[in-house]
Amino acid sequence: MDEVTPTTYDYWDFGDYDNFTSPPDADRSRAVPCFLEDIYGFAARYSPAVFTLVFLLALVGNILVLCVIRRYRISQSGGACSFSLTDTFLLHLAISDLLLAFTLPLFAVQWSHEWVFGETTCKLSGALFTLNRYSGILFLACISFDRYLAIVHAVSSGWKRNTCHAQVACAVIWVGCLGLSSIDITFKQVDEVRIEGGKKMLCRLLFTENSTQWQVALQMISVILGFGVPLLIMLYCYIRIFKSLCNATRRQKRKSLRLIISLVSVFVICWAPYNCFQLVDSLHRLKLVSGGCQFGRVVDTGTLITESLGLSHCALNPLLYGFVGVKFRRELVRMCKGLLGQRGWLGMQGGSERRWRRTPSGSSESENTSYSVMV
Repeated sequence: MDEVTPTTYDYWDFGDYDNFTSPPDADRSRAVPCFLEDIYGFAARYSPAVFTLVFLLALVGNILVLCVIRRYRISQSGGACSFSLTDTFLLHLAISDLLLAFTLPLFAVQWSHEWVFGETTCKLSGALFTLNRYSGILFLACISFDRYLAIVHAVSSGWKRNTCHAQVACAVIWVGCLGLSSIDITFKQVDEVRIEGGKKMLCRLLFTENSTQWQVALQMISVILGFGVPLLIMLYCYIRIFKSLCNATRRQKRKSLRLIISLVSVFVICWAPYNCFQLVDSLHRLKLVSGGCQFGRVVDTGTLITESLGLSHCALNPLLYGFVGVKFRRELVRMCKGLLGQRGWLGMQGGSERRWRRTPSGSSESENTSYSVMV
């Protein structure tokens, strides 16, 4: 790493909490360096608190989700392939969110102090972040496509919606995202960065050659494959579903759709701002957008804030299950009642819960909607 003065830096991204860029290539350097100490100071105050809060909420929420799904699955008869498609994808989504949350305390420590966990942990934590960053939206896209087949092509798609096929799809997603995370395994390093008043060891991506090209390529992959393409799939599926449900009166279909749309909408609200800043930063690196030091501060600060907003989605999904998923709430109450040993509690609900389990077998949605714990 080239030497820089303790008080000034050429413009380089302080935004990504786990994805510090390497120093600028020669063609990006300016005659007058930019002062970015205020951005680093803001990140050191802001990020540890936000990451810790998101970690705690995501840990509790997603563990509850996994426990409820496990309890519900045990209560159902049949083998692994009898499990609902929706629940299969939501199970993998909860695992993805939980693994993503486990990386946050490490980077909270980095921002409040410095990276103290060694290079192996640096590489693994970066790979975990990338793995679950991509897998999360891909599982949401799978849920959308499953709902599209179930509602728009309820009769003709029955053979395609075997839960064993969903397990295969989940395996393919995990393997594909693991391939994308190999970049972190290869290039993530613990590197010394000089700031005003001293030095800090940071875990970041460090490219020795063609830094700008690598960064732009990774940002475009993130924007296109990790957000744009899956979002287009979701929009297509839900537009078709809305058309199909225009004259529908079945409340169960609408409840199912409400939950899935809520999950996707929250993901878009959380991650769209971050991807916009990623796109702007890429255009700036390619010199398609010009800007000085103030522009760099806005991009870096915006990236930092919007990334933390995006990371919060791993804690928001369990809240959506609880507030939107009626059956999830009922199953959670049963689990808590069993743990507390309060057999007489909520006795008035026993009859309604028994009636809830008796879903008509002739319904085209009975396998994948009525028997899903989340809807």
